[in-house]
Amino acid sequence: MPLIDAQTLRRLSTQILIHAGVPEPSAASQTDLLLEAELRGVPSHGLLRLRRVVERIGNGVANPASVGRHYWRREAFLEVDGEMGLGPVVALAALDQIAIRARQTGIAVAAIHNSNHIGMLGYYAERIAQAGQTILAFSTSEALVHPWGGRKAMLGTNPIAIGVPTQGEPFVMDTATSIVSMGEVHDYASRGEPLPEGWALDAQGNPTTDAAAAKAGALAPFGGAKGYALGLAFGLLASSLAGAALGRDVHGTLDSHSICNKGDLFIVIDGPNALLDDYLDMLRQAEPAEGVEKVLIPGERGRACRAERLRIGVPLAEPLWSDLQRLAAEQEGA
Repeated sequence: MPLIDAQTLRRLSTQILIHAGVPEPSAASQTDLLLEAELRGVPSHGLLRLRRVVERIGNGVANPASVGRHYWRREAFLEVDGEMGLGPVVALAALDQIAIRARQTGIAVAAIHNSNHIGMLGYYAERIAQAGQTILAFSTSEALVHPWGGRKAMLGTNPIAIGVPTQGEPFVMDTATSIVSMGEVHDYASRGEPLPEGWALDAQGNPTTDAAAAKAGALAPFGGAKGYALGLAFGLLASSLAGAALGRDVHGTLDSHSICNKGDLFIVIDGPNALLDDYLDMLRQAEPAEGVEKVLIPGERGRACRAERLRIGVPLAEPLWSDLQRLAAEQEGA
């Protein structure tokens, strides 16, 4: 894979979005989300999604100018109509509001509907935790995951992220409730690589390692029945509070033509935090299992990857790098 300087990618993506009609501050926010995913080794939520963002704007199902409309349903409960805005732009505007409100009320919630895909939840968790507040973040997606014991996709990947401030780098956990994200399956398919066994079923409900076949099938819940239960609970929580679609009725995070009707939910908690650093250091110093170099805290692998890629460049699959350059030429010539 070619190694591309992060600033080159930032400039390219931002200019593509500006040419698509996105105001410069919003283009910078959307780019930052996509680039952070690449830097932290999460290409499924990275720049491979940029063309889809541009196509959704062109097809009228993403509003490049909106930052969302806010309604304080209660003193600490913010309802957000995203007005079909770009997911990161709407999410960041909502987070700014509830972070301020949480400093007054102790806790504040933002429930978002009618917005586009918000990408890697850990991005938002780290942002809030870096500022000294605790956050729980949830989002829903199309039905991509089969229920435990089932053969067809009926649940979203329904990820969760948790950010907790510490004296040093914040604790950040970000995971889907599927064994893998569908974006990662798309990444495998774009590189022509087989999936590990146990990740997915095909359209007929049979186990498959063919990434292209898995795109039309279903992902497995992580952790068997427990992962299924958590994914269902998170989906019910986010969809009910946001007033958004659920399960097979969700559309618009993986295509270029459907209005996005999933839900996002952020809970920000303010107040004193116990000193966690000694305990986290004790975990880091724990004796590793055979074949494991060291015990890591969630988020550390991504930070190390980010530092390395800022130094040497971001590895992009050749087809993606070529497509980004074509997309830039198309936008400039439009």
